[in-house]
Amino acid sequence: MLGDVWSSSELTAYSLGITEVKLSYLRENGILKPGIHWRSSPSGQKKPWNPKALYNTKKCRIIVNKYYLEENDSIAA
Repeated sequence: MLGDVWSSSELTAYSLGITEVKLSYLRENGILKPGIHWRSSPSGQKKPWNPKALYNTKKCRIIVNKYYLEENDSIAA
């Protein structure tokens, strides 16, 4: 196995050069897809639980770069 690809929101945001708020925005608005870009982790919590999101940084990097490139292109136009 190549190792665990899932990282915390803090580490992922730092790696991508964005804030955790922006990362959360991308997840909550469907730009980052569940199962591919992120997953929830209950961390052994009993219900009701508020799971933290774990991110696949490599997959997220592709989408984040594309998203911000398109956003910058629309602003410049």
